[in-house]
Amino acid sequence: MAAGSWEDQKPNGGEVLAEAVARIPFTKEESELLSGGIPRGHKNLTKATADLVKAGWMTKGRGGWEITEDGLKATVAFKTADALTAALAEGTPVPADTPLPTKPVATKAPARKVATKTAATAKAAPAKAAPAKAAPAKAAPAKTSAKAPAAAPAVVHKDQPASVALAGDFGTILGALVNWDPAHDSVQMKLDAKRGTWKLTADLPPGRYSYKAVVNGSWEENYGAFGLLDGANHEFEHTGGEVTFHYDHATKDVLRG
Repeated sequence: MAAGSWEDQKPNGGEVLAEAVARIPFTKEESELLSGGIPRGHKNLTKATADLVKAGWMTKGRGGWEITEDGLKATVAFKTADALTAALAEGTPVPADTPLPTKPVATKAPARKVATKTAATAKAAPAKAAPAKAAPAKAAPAKTSAKAPAAAPAVVHKDQPASVALAGDFGTILGALVNWDPAHDSVQMKLDAKRGTWKLTADLPPGRYSYKAVVNGSWEENYGAFGLLDGANHEFEHTGGEVTFHYDHATKDVLRG
């Protein structure tokens, strides 16, 4: 993200988390699945990004995730992964006289997937306070010609959340970079305004699957079986083929049809 900021790149949450894991792979302990079926390290990493937002070092928006000016300065003030992790955990502010990093030399083909040193090392930082709720992260829209019409702003319907994602152990089948990632576009449900419910249709191979509904892109508001907040996973056996999931925000439950 630090390198991408010079190119005005805003990767989505899935790209940032995947790049962070690629740079600093999960340990054996972090790879263990929790009771909800989510790797321990992935959940810790997701919480740590909320700490980065709380520290003012990055932002999460509809257009993607972006490192802030303070975040850029943090990569200069705290040069090593350990120093950066400690500063985040202890709430150490960036010194006021810290300069911005030097703009890197432009290359002919800048990589699309870039991750910040902060995001890559954040999973090691313990969360001292409840993570701040963040808006759902979506992929940055593709660049269009000057004549192309601007994309319409997202509409938030009355009594409906801004987004609902179906996070589960089949995310990669749908196109996500990792399972249980509520930020990737491929697991976002679409609102049926007439019915007032959210829908996602997926073509899944035969198998047993688990999932939860994640509201507004934050694991702080996730609903499991029977619509219980942070409840047990929905689980089902599938014979293969298309299955449609329906989320009702009134009941917080997800039905299949």
